[in-house]
Amino acid sequence: MSQRQRPYNPDPHAHPGLHALALFELAKGLLALIAAASLEVMGPEPIRRLIHQMIARFNLDPDRGTLPSLLNAINPEAVHLAVAVVTVYAIWRLVESWGLWRAKAWASWLGCVGTAVYLPFDMYALVRHPGWHTWAVVIINVLVVAILARDLLRRRRHG
Repeated sequence: MSQRQRPYNPDPHAHPGLHALALFELAKGLLALIAAASLEVMGPEPIRRLIHQMIARFNLDPDRGTLPSLLNAINPEAVHLAVAVVTVYAIWRLVESWGLWRAKAWASWLGCVGTAVYLPFDMYALVRHPGWHTWAVVIINVLVVAILARDLLRRRRHG
């Protein structure tokens, strides 16, 4: 049997690409959980102090501009909302990681669609801020979508 016609193997250990993506998603999920916990423990005051320091360091107008607007928006409720959003993101990534490790089709769909959503923003960033780091993000996201789309196409062809 040729490489192209090899039947789809439902064994999760037969998918090293999915395992690599599962580990990547696991790392993202764990980092997001750490960020959410840190933000919850810190609260708004350290963030407000940091913004005050940035305004002073760069001699910005403390009454106008993006940083003063951001400073006014940072309060306990906003921090709790940010923690909730980051926690949902972390749970999404951890569930996706678990599914990819076990070669679940729903996890490939979740990852493919979830990553493809970023591609228009990646292209915009590439136009506005070209550089090696922007290219790296675009290449990684395109690679993730390609691996997951390939998995989904193989599943469709073989079952």
